[in-house]
Amino acid sequence: MHSTRYLVLFDCDGTLVDSQHAIIQSMHVAFEKVGLAIPDKNTVRRTVGLSLNDGVRQIVGGLDDQTYDKICQAYSQYWRQLRNTQTLKEPLYPGADETVRALHAQGWLLGMATGKSHRGLIETLTSHQLLDCFHTLQTADRTRGKPHPEMVHVALDESACDVKNTILIGDTTFDMEMAKSAHVTAVGVNWGYHDKDALLSAGATAVLDTFAELLTFLNDWKKSCV
Repeated sequence: MHSTRYLVLFDCDGTLVDSQHAIIQSMHVAFEKVGLAIPDKNTVRRTVGLSLNDGVRQIVGGLDDQTYDKICQAYSQYWRQLRNTQTLKEPLYPGADETVRALHAQGWLLGMATGKSHRGLIETLTSHQLLDCFHTLQTADRTRGKPHPEMVHVALDESACDVKNTILIGDTTFDMEMAKSAHVTAVGVNWGYHDKDALLSAGATAVLDTFAELLTFLNDWKKSCV
């Protein structure tokens, strides 16, 4: 008889790593390169979690597809430049490393569901030596982006987990809406890019203030699943 499998899906940007400065900088460079007005940093931050294409379209509407493609290409090119010159800053939030490693050691299945590209996610997790902790990696260039639930559905299939034994941890309303659509438990974090009230309104069952709270929360949640 197999033991029950429990899956914890993490968002990346704004949940595990604080990448806002690199994202805003890259978006500013991309808009400037195509001759558009540089967007407000808060406007950019509100789109973190969406796929790059969806995020750009939310920042500015009414452009033709060719211009959107040019913005995305310029963004990706500058991001790679930051990575290649080792000037890309994506620090882990306090407690993230210890929490991920502890959950992995305890036998939880861990996954990622992120607006990053697959290549970008691999590079981020590898840079923090956390890649081996994750069982399933879902990215916006391999599935439909948030808030569509496809990332969660694919993660469930790859992990052979039931929806009632799966929980998603994220910092944006896009994460909460995705989890709700996929019928898995949604938990918000209060250190990312969308505020607590917005997360609760979007379907979060709880909003945590620190990673230190997460281990206790997950163990209590697991008991409730039995």
